[in-house]
Amino acid sequence: MTASAIRKPENSSAIVVLNPYDNRVVGEVAAADAHEIAVAVSRAKAAQNAFRHSQPHERRALLGALASRIAARAEELAQLLASEVGKTITEARNEVRRAQNTLRLSGDAATFLDGEVLHCGIVSGGVDRRATITYEPVGVVGAITPFNYPLNLLCHKLGPAIAAGNAVVAKPSPKAPLTAGWLAGLAQEAGFPLGLFQVVHGCADAALSLARAPIDLLSFTGGPAAGRALKSASGLVRCLMELGGNDPLFVMPDADLDKAVATTIGHRFEIAGQSCAAVKKLYLHEKIRERFIEKLLPAVEAVRFGNPLLDETQMGPVIDVDAAKAVKERVDASAAAGAKLLAGGSHEGALFAPTVLDRVEPDHPVIASETFGPVISIRTFSKVEDAIREVNASEFGLQAGVFTNDHALIRQFSRELQVGGVMINEGPDFRSEHVPFGGRKSSGLGREGVRIALREMSEPKVVID
Repeated sequence: MTASAIRKPENSSAIVVLNPYDNRVVGEVAAADAHEIAVAVSRAKAAQNAFRHSQPHERRALLGALASRIAARAEELAQLLASEVGKTITEARNEVRRAQNTLRLSGDAATFLDGEVLHCGIVSGGVDRRATITYEPVGVVGAITPFNYPLNLLCHKLGPAIAAGNAVVAKPSPKAPLTAGWLAGLAQEAGFPLGLFQVVHGCADAALSLARAPIDLLSFTGGPAAGRALKSASGLVRCLMELGGNDPLFVMPDADLDKAVATTIGHRFEIAGQSCAAVKKLYLHEKIRERFIEKLLPAVEAVRFGNPLLDETQMGPVIDVDAAKAVKERVDASAAAGAKLLAGGSHEGALFAPTVLDRVEPDHPVIASETFGPVISIRTFSKVEDAIREVNASEFGLQAGVFTNDHALIRQFSRELQVGGVMINEGPDFRSEHVPFGGRKSSGLGREGVRIALREMSEPKVVID
């Protein structure tokens, strides 16, 4: 394998996409320059000027038609996803299914973008006037997406944007750009007006060009450093950003350990640990620590990892060899600092073995910052207050999971954790398409999730008469 899942040929604007598992060429796209991106935004503005007057039922019909086109090509899209990202075919099929749900839910939400009427005479001296509050499209949405969920995360930006009456110019990750191109083609088949949804390609320079273009809202999913750079480049443009997490899963003495083990593995090894809300830090109460590990290790050893296109494969490779090497360096450095390697820790090309580290300290590289790879890092605690305080000291605050049936503990975790979401008897990676999703601190700005994103991508207008 080469060292990267993308390759840019000399003297060419083409980005060649390589399968992370076997290094074969999956396809290529042409990188856009700043001028081409500006032209795309200009086309989007023209399309949106007409589309902003569309009726909710028309927007719903467009999104439903696009969901139907995806359904008709579901297996082809899943095969493409698995090939360009390296996720298993099962994971890819699930993403295709979720993308359809996201679009249909967005269409449904378009019919409930309700306003309200407020009376101005609510205090002494107030006037007998009424304020009518409505929501209008913000304009052109710049959507920048990562490699890990290239279809559904784009639909989480596209669906609410179209439902609100906006246009979208999307720039997918150069490591997984092909699915976005397919989606744009299917949108044309579904009857989207020309220019309403466009895709441009490129690396960091293209992302900055889109942020600097005359867009009206920037929606970005990626890392904190890139998020800060894009926020700076976009000026006063409203930004919605999901910037990752270093998410904990707490297991208490009364927990269903078998379910907690299955959830830990499912949420940490999905797409080889490359999910923003995956279980990055596993907090085991000292009373169940030994029993939990006894159950965990055989389950980890049983994970079938390899060729992502085989139905029996449970975990594929990370996105490229560079990513695998970065995970290896963190695991080795943490082991050298005192962590105990219980399973895995090696890689062949981009295929990283499911890994478990015990006795991990807060300053060890595997949990000091977000690790995008299939590594379970175990912390042991006795006092809930101490564990919560440690998690809250992180720069991130995306989501958390808690396994317990103790209502008092549920209240304590829910109220005191400084995160965007607390999942009870679930892992932190749990998400439902219509529910708000996002975090605090360096985990981002604003929220995704169909219903709340529809409001985020709209401008409130007040008329008083």
